[in-house]
Amino acid sequence: MDETKSGDPVAVLRRIAFLLERTRAETYKVKAFRAAASTLLKLTPDEVRTRAEQGTLRELPGIGTSTEKVVREAVAGQTPSYLSRLEETAGPLADSGRELRGMLRGDLHTHSDWSDGGSPIEEMAMTAIEVGHEYVALTDHSPRLTVANGLSTERLVRQLDVVAAVNSHLDGRLRMLTGIEVDILDDGTLDQTDEMLDRLDVVVASVHSKLRMDSDAMTRRMVAAVRHPHTDVLGHCTGRLVTGGRGKRPQSTFDAEKVFAACAAHDVAVEINSRPERMDPPDELVTVALEAGCLFSVDSDAHAPGQLDFLDHGCARAEELGVPPERIVNTWSVDRLLAWSAG
Repeated sequence: MDETKSGDPVAVLRRIAFLLERTRAETYKVKAFRAAASTLLKLTPDEVRTRAEQGTLRELPGIGTSTEKVVREAVAGQTPSYLSRLEETAGPLADSGRELRGMLRGDLHTHSDWSDGGSPIEEMAMTAIEVGHEYVALTDHSPRLTVANGLSTERLVRQLDVVAAVNSHLDGRLRMLTGIEVDILDDGTLDQTDEMLDRLDVVVASVHSKLRMDSDAMTRRMVAAVRHPHTDVLGHCTGRLVTGGRGKRPQSTFDAEKVFAACAAHDVAVEINSRPERMDPPDELVTVALEAGCLFSVDSDAHAPGQLDFLDHGCARAEELGVPPERIVNTWSVDRLLAWSAG
């Protein structure tokens, strides 16, 4: 039975937060529902029910007017009206790409609150199960991206232990892959030690600085990163922003034929970044990568659990642009994927 319709207020609150995140609602709304769910997790179901019946829910930290109403309706066995309104408009985020979306087995680019994501690793893992993933790579940022709280080597080592513990707890329902979104530095080197990168399942290499670098220099920078033996995926390759709260940003310029030829030669997947404000690479560059014979990875770049569903956007673009599913690495089984990334 769907727990969001069977009187479980925590499941209801989590579902509301998920739906708000996937539609890019205001962060304060999402935080309110996640905070309320966290508060109720510390109580027994009987304690929640008693407080709902006695009208004392608002005495608890993190419970406000809207969340109180949701909890009371859920405890009464009703589908909360707040949830019903969201579910009515919660269809696919894109009109096409549904067949490809059904073929994806996982996501190779996600973030947690260890860097600039908004939720704990465990919440990202549980939501990945709920959206149907078999695996998900945790790829928090590398140290030099201080604005995103990038992970030092020491913090990343600790994170590997946390991921191992999460996988043990999940007991095969999902495989969380260890990973990193590593910065491509000015000279094309990667912002982490080779020894550390060798311990990870998936390495996404992305440019986050000096995006307006001269085209020739940017080309050399990206080709050098692609040639690095630990690079598996070239992330959001132009760095552009086409909409959203951060404003617009033009795409970086580089010799796409040279960069994608290097990707094809070194078996590096070109990411189709599914964030609606990125739509990266642009359509014409996806075509260049296709003609170069590249592999692809359709990734959410999720910074919150609800954003895992951003894959709808990427799948729609990949399907419309004629990217063959067999060339999309996250349609592969986890064993095939890990054999490729280790190759």
